[in-house]
Amino acid sequence: MAAPRENVSLLFKLYCLTVMTLVAAAYTIALRYTRTSDKELYFSTTAVCITEVIKLLLSVGILAKETGSLGRFKTSLRENVLGSPRELMKLSVPSLVYAVQNNMAFLALSNLDAAVYQVTYQLKIPCTALCTVLMLNRTLSKLQWISVFMLCGGVTLVQWKPAQATKVMVEQNPLLGFGAIAIAVLCSGFAVLASVGGLYTSVVVKYTDNIMKGFSAAAAIVLSTIASVMLFGLQITLTFALGTLLVCVSIYFYGLPRQDTTSIQQGETASKERASGV
Repeated sequence: MAAPRENVSLLFKLYCLTVMTLVAAAYTIALRYTRTSDKELYFSTTAVCITEVIKLLLSVGILAKETGSLGRFKTSLRENVLGSPRELMKLSVPSLVYAVQNNMAFLALSNLDAAVYQVTYQLKIPCTALCTVLMLNRTLSKLQWISVFMLCGGVTLVQWKPAQATKVMVEQNPLLGFGAIAIAVLCSGFAVLASVGGLYTSVVVKYTDNIMKGFSAAAAIVLSTIASVMLFGLQITLTFALGTLLVCVSIYFYGLPRQDTTSIQQGETASKERASGV
């Protein structure tokens, strides 16, 4: 039996989701803004490295707070980090994959609008679903499979005639941007959580359900679209609007809990037994 979810207030859940939504939207918009500036561009590898340094400092700070003393802190580092080279080697694989994913995000947002990126990046859901089916031997419900195909159809509509941003003057290559997203999506099935956004993701996973997380993803798409219209002059097309709607609906459907058919089957069996007894 699964462990019961910790009882937390609705206000705290809403706080977690609000921060998660704002982090996701702000990250995409800020990255797009800095990558389309007419000034000299920074190296994406430098930004990724800084992100990892921030994550390291945050993790060290959390560990220091949990251990409570310098001696226990050193012991924990020695036992769990320096004394476990095999575990470090195992963790280096998803870390390397995540580094590739992050660099692909920079490349994608250099060539695609933030709203288009947000919608297309939701392909990570079917990619992760396939990874769980093929590698972990898990099964998906019929509704989840329908949601996966619906999401792919929505992304196809968004990419069919990509919305144009009239205020962006730098040269862009949408095909290159989509290719970068494709690589990032493939990596997302294996990558680890990142920096502040990753820490809040872990909080959301712990204290909220799939429906609320789906709402957060859809809200981030809407916020990114609104910001793209205001900052980059994004022109909303019919295919983009329909595709975005399909993606948001599919995220909601995918996160719906599976129907517990055990009680239904037991009820049907009991009814048949009573009917045969009569």
